[in-house]
Amino acid sequence: MKTRTGLRPVSVVVVAAAAGGLLAVEASPASAAVSCASPVFKRQFFANTSFSGTPKKTDCDSAVNENYGTGDPAGVTLPKDNFSVRWSVTRDFGSGGPFTFAAEAQDGIRVYVDGVRRIDLWKNVSSTRKKSVNLTIPAGKHSLRVDYAAWTGAANVKLTYTPRTTATVDKVKPLAPAGVTAKLDNATAKAVLTWARNKEMDLAGYRLHRRQDGTSTWTALGTTTGTTMSDLPSTPGRTYFYEVRAYDRAGNVSTGSADQKVVTVAVTAPTGLAAQGLDEGVKLTWNPVPGAVKYSVTRYRNGTLVLGKSATGTTYTDTTAPRSKESSTYWVKAVDGAGRLSEAAVATAVRPVAAPHEVTAKPDADRVDLSWKTHPDTDGSYYSFNVYRSRSLPVNTATEPIRCDITSVKLADGRRQYSCEDGSTSANTTYHYVIKGFDDGDRESVASATASVTTLASDRDTTPPAAVTGLTSEATEYGIVLDWNANSETDLKRYTVYRGEVLRSDDEAVCSGSEWAYLAPGTTHYVDATLPDGDERCYWIDAVDTSYNSSFKWTGTAQVSSVFELDLTPSVSTPEGSPVSLTASADDSGTVELSWNTVQGATGYRVLRWDPAAGQYTSLTGDTPVTGTSYTDTTAASGTTHHYWVTALLADGSETAPGADWAILVPPGA
Repeated sequence: MKTRTGLRPVSVVVVAAAAGGLLAVEASPASAAVSCASPVFKRQFFANTSFSGTPKKTDCDSAVNENYGTGDPAGVTLPKDNFSVRWSVTRDFGSGGPFTFAAEAQDGIRVYVDGVRRIDLWKNVSSTRKKSVNLTIPAGKHSLRVDYAAWTGAANVKLTYTPRTTATVDKVKPLAPAGVTAKLDNATAKAVLTWARNKEMDLAGYRLHRRQDGTSTWTALGTTTGTTMSDLPSTPGRTYFYEVRAYDRAGNVSTGSADQKVVTVAVTAPTGLAAQGLDEGVKLTWNPVPGAVKYSVTRYRNGTLVLGKSATGTTYTDTTAPRSKESSTYWVKAVDGAGRLSEAAVATAVRPVAAPHEVTAKPDADRVDLSWKTHPDTDGSYYSFNVYRSRSLPVNTATEPIRCDITSVKLADGRRQYSCEDGSTSANTTYHYVIKGFDDGDRESVASATASVTTLASDRDTTPPAAVTGLTSEATEYGIVLDWNANSETDLKRYTVYRGEVLRSDDEAVCSGSEWAYLAPGTTHYVDATLPDGDERCYWIDAVDTSYNSSFKWTGTAQVSSVFELDLTPSVSTPEGSPVSLTASADDSGTVELSWNTVQGATGYRVLRWDPAAGQYTSLTGDTPVTGTSYTDTTAASGTTHHYWVTALLADGSETAPGADWAILVPPGA
């Protein structure tokens, strides 16, 4: 007889009776109807071998493969002997084909296909028996049923049904894939196809085919075991048809699915491209291009790429565009999902000069002294400035600017400081000022920050400092050296250095100059490190006190010193038309830093320095060219001016015309 092993408890409800009474035991209610998704079997357990009555349990089983040993199935209460299990399923076999059904059991097993018994091993036995049959299953859905009876002794059961996949046996093609859809994925420019999975159990995969509209030739694109595949059409802007074919492990290939049409898009050059020069940069706008996922924006300078950006929208602002010095030309191309570029749309704009910065207004009783700064390397090239004034905020820049004589001076850090005196003010009055610059194309900047000031009462110091005396000027290889006598006023605020050029006529010579540098009141020495190229220079020094009284502005006269620069210009002139733009600058450590742009096609660069003794430019890099775009000259002598050339060496062995620049090394303590 069988013995039960591994039994699981059955849910019960235990109810206590009155004191001293009996306990009543109630079985749990039957479970709801069980539904199993094909190809999972529905499994039913019976407490008899005739499959009669209500099943003791119904559940789902992915395979018929059980070994119950000498006990009944776990999780269900069955008698010690004589129980049965039935498995049933209806599944879609697709195109059908040849199958092998293999059964084994101890004790009895019967296998039915569409209600027809195909295997019958129905007997109480003491060992496992096996049987296999080969069947051809027609296309479509079919029902399977396995009946198993366990009478006495050990109990096990197993059924497998597998397709026969040898090419000599299986001649049945899979069904053509159904539910095929195709669409163009704009993000990748690819055609994306999806379809429903075939039902064939011996399916090996799918093949994707494409043909161009107007042709009958299909091109195989590849295979997949999934139900989706993508393809980048060979030529954008054309119409293509796609079909999917299924193939099995025997090599049988289905007919093609229903053709799916995909119209690809060839991106075109953007239309409506406009470039606008604004303070924040050059703003580009254009119309959207069908099929574009982004846009390529480029700008070149002297044939060298200086801007290469991508924009996902239809606008881009180039904040690196130069100001006023030159126009900026842009090429905008549409880019599709595969990275293919359209033809370019081209637009040009000029960015205006920057707003003046560090605007200050210093009061007096009868005037306001204004000053502001700009940097030529970043702010642009200014033609002049407009000064706007108001007694209320905001300052109205739509009115006429005030008259203000503007002077400028170059600061040690390369910036320029501008000054002007507003002499049309009243005492003890508040004024607000903004400054706008404009270039030689009359393009005006945005307004500067507002400088507000209240003029002083009229009882102030009006005595100017004494005129500066003892001014001398000396020409050196590193510029002009100025010396003068110190003023004795205790309220001295600064010295202003004026630099100019000598204008000569038949009977007189006049120094025409402007403010060049501001110096601390204790200074009596200044080096104007200007290029020694033989010009005649003239200088005068103005003393200004803390009340802004000026010895020069009040008297209109000053001691002038003129001097001819040394002429260190190389005797070999620099050829024109070089693609190399060279910048040379003196370092505080006593070296000269050289930098230049990348020249397209260059394999290296040669750096040369003018040798006055030899009368020629000599190479600093020897036979080994520089591969980068910078070089540090650590051998340059102090206290003189150095002239440099940089040439580009091209792949064909030729050498470009040189780019040129110069740098002055002022000796320490000069």
